[in-house]
Amino acid sequence: MSQYASFREFYPFYLGEHSDRQCRRMHFAGSTLVLGVIVTALATGNAWWLLLAPVAGYGFAWIGHYVFEKNRPATFTHPLYSLMGDWVMYWQILRGKVKL
Repeated sequence: MSQYASFREFYPFYLGEHSDRQCRRMHFAGSTLVLGVIVTALATGNAWWLLLAPVAGYGFAWIGHYVFEKNRPATFTHPLYSLMGDWVMYWQILRGKVKL
C-alpha cells in the first residue's frame, strides 16, 4: 500500500528525489526522446519503434538517479505516481517552473 493518498501528496517527494540538476536534465532528455520515438512510430506507421520508448525514458532517468542523484528511482516503489511525476516535471520544466 502506498504511503501517499494522492499524487498531490507524492509530487513534493518526487521533486525532492530530483534535486540534482543533472538528474533532471537526464529525465528531460529521456522524456524528449520518448516523444520523438512516438512521433517516429506514428510518422512511419511502424509500431516497432515503440519498443524504444521505455529504453529511452527509463534508461536516461535511471542513469540520472544512479550517477548524479545517488538514489533509487521512485519507479520501483511508486510506478504509476513516478510516471505521472515524470510528465508533470517535464511540463513544469517547459514552463520554467522547474529549472534545468
